[in-house]
Amino acid sequence: MAQALLKFLDNQYIEVDGVESKFVSGIFGIFGHGCVVGVGQALEQGGHNLKFYQGKNEQNMALAAVAYAKQMDRKAIIPCVSSIGPGATNMVTACGCATANRIPLLVLPGDTFACRQPDPVLQQAEFFDNYGRTVTDAFKGVCHYFDRIIRPEQLMTACINAMRVLTDPADTGAVCLAMPQDVEGEAYDYPEHFLQKRVWHIDRRPVSASQLDRATQMIRSAKKPIIVCGGGVRYSGAEKELQALAEKYNIPVSETQAGKGLIDWNHPLNLGGIGVTGGKAANVIGRDADLVIGVGTRFTDFTTSSKWLFNEDRKVLGINICPFDAYKMDAQAIVADAKETLTALIESLDGYKTAYTTEIADAKKEWNAIVDEYYSTELEGGLNQTLALGIINEFMSEGDIALGSAGSLPGDMQRLFRPNGVRTYHMEYGYSNMGYEVNGALGAKLAKPEAEVYTFCGDGSFLMGHSELYTAIQEGLKINICLFDNLGWGCIENLQNNQGTDTFGTVFRARNPKTGMLDGDEIAVDFAKIAEGYGAKAYSIRTSAELKSALEDAKKQDRPVLFDIKVLPKTMTPGFESWWRVGVAEVSKSKRVAEAYDDMQKHIAQTFDY
Repeated sequence: MAQALLKFLDNQYIEVDGVESKFVSGIFGIFGHGCVVGVGQALEQGGHNLKFYQGKNEQNMALAAVAYAKQMDRKAIIPCVSSIGPGATNMVTACGCATANRIPLLVLPGDTFACRQPDPVLQQAEFFDNYGRTVTDAFKGVCHYFDRIIRPEQLMTACINAMRVLTDPADTGAVCLAMPQDVEGEAYDYPEHFLQKRVWHIDRRPVSASQLDRATQMIRSAKKPIIVCGGGVRYSGAEKELQALAEKYNIPVSETQAGKGLIDWNHPLNLGGIGVTGGKAANVIGRDADLVIGVGTRFTDFTTSSKWLFNEDRKVLGINICPFDAYKMDAQAIVADAKETLTALIESLDGYKTAYTTEIADAKKEWNAIVDEYYSTELEGGLNQTLALGIINEFMSEGDIALGSAGSLPGDMQRLFRPNGVRTYHMEYGYSNMGYEVNGALGAKLAKPEAEVYTFCGDGSFLMGHSELYTAIQEGLKINICLFDNLGWGCIENLQNNQGTDTFGTVFRARNPKTGMLDGDEIAVDFAKIAEGYGAKAYSIRTSAELKSALEDAKKQDRPVLFDIKVLPKTMTPGFESWWRVGVAEVSKSKRVAEAYDDMQKHIAQTFDY
C-alpha cells in the first residue's frame, strides 16, 4: 500500500491556463515505528522521483510544507509523513495553519494497527468509549478532508478525494490520510490506471452575465469605492487585472496581509495595509468609502477592524471563488475567478468615474512621510524595532522574499514594509502561527532557491520552533533569520497594557525569590551562539551600524545566517485609525480595566454583526 501511495503521488500533475506542472516532487518525513517500515521502506526502495527531506520536528516540517505551497501559489505541495502518537498529533497545529490560510497541505500520519491484534501498542492512546478512535481523529477538526485507510484497497478513493481537495481553488486546506501501520505493508493488486500520470485541471470559473451586471451596477452607483486586495488575487494571478481596473477608473487599493505586495507599494493608487495592522491612508479612505470591493479576501477581523472600520451606509461587493468567503459582510456575492471577473469589469465599467479628487494622493503622501519617519528615527538607549526593520527593508534587493507570521512584526510589516517585487511578501497571518517564521523560511527557499529569503521573527517565536534551521543547513540552503529580541512577547504585552492590565506573564524574566513572581532579572539569551551551534553564521547586533555591517557581510555567506538584533521593548508601531475587539473583563478591581471595558462597549455600538 505504501509503495502504491508513493507511485500515485509521484504521478500527480496540475494544469493551469494551459501550463502543466508536477504537483508533488518531494516528501518531508520523520520516521518512527508507525511509518518507517511502511512509507519509509517504500521511499528507500526507490523507483520514484520523490526527493526525501528529513524533518526534525513534525509540526515544524509541516509548517515548512505550508510555506512551500504558499510560495508556489498553491501549485505544488510537499506531503509530510510521521509516526503514530506524538509524531502524528504534532502536525495538527500545522494543519490548522494550512486550513486557516486556504493552503493545501497533505499529512500522512502513521496510526495504530487496523487489525488490533497487538493493542495497545507503543504510543497508542486508548479511548474507553470507542475502540476505533485513535489520536489521528484530532485531525478532523482542522482538515478539509480526513480519511483513515483501514484496508489497502481504500487507498484509491482516499487518494482521489485528497487530490480533489488539494487542487480545489475554492475548497482547499489541510488533508489527512491516516495510515495504520499494518495496512501500510499490506499488498493489493492496484489497477494500472490508478498509478499512471494524472492531470488535475484547475479551470477558471467564469463570471456569469447576471453576476457581471450586478457588480457593474453596484460600482457605477458608488462615488467613493475602495478595493480590498486579498490573497485570492495572488492565487488567481489577477494582480495585473486589478491594477488595470484601479487605474482606468481611479479606484484606490488597500491590502490585506495575504494580498500585500501584488501591486507596487509606490503606485499612486496603492494605499497599503488596511485594518488593525493597516496604515492611516487605507483606514481613513476606507472609513469614508461608500462601496467596499473585496477581491479574494476572507474579510477577517484584522481586515475589517472587527467590523468597525467601514461606515454603516457602505455596501460590500464580494468577488471570490469561494462562496463561503464571497457572502461575508452581507456582500453582493460574485462567486467567480478573480482574474476573469476583473477582466470583465474593466470593459463593462467603461465611462465610469469615481468622485475622488486629491484625497488618495493626499492620504498616500501623508502616510509615506509617516513610514519614512519610522524607518529613519533613531531612539536613545538602543536600537528601536522600526528602525531595524527599515534598515533591512532598504537593504534587501529586488526579488528578495520577506517572510513573517506572529508577534508585533506582522503589524509593523503590513504598515511599513515596502516589498521588493511581486510575490516577495510572504506573511502567514490567518493563524498567526508562532514558530512558522524559521521553518517557513526553509519552505519558501525550497520553492524559490534562487531568491534570498529574509524571515522576521521575535525571540518568543524563535524559541517556540526553529528546528528546520538544521534542515536548511543539511540541504545547503541559505536563509536569513532576522531575530528581533525584545525580551518577551512584546505584542501581547502591549495588548495587555492597552486593555488596562499590568504586565504579567508576557516578558521573559527570572523568578524573583522575594516576590515569588516572574519579575526578577532579565534573562539575556545569546541567540547568535545558538545559531552558531547549529553551524549557521551569526551576528550579535545592538546598533544600526552593526546591523548594516552584518547585512553586507551576510551577502557573502553561502549558509544560513542569523541576525541576533537586540531591540528596545515597546518600539513597534501603534494602531492607525483602527480598533480590534478582544474580550475585556466586565468586572474588575482595576479602574483601568473598567475603563477599557467601557471603551470596548462604545466601539461595539459602532460595529455591525454580520
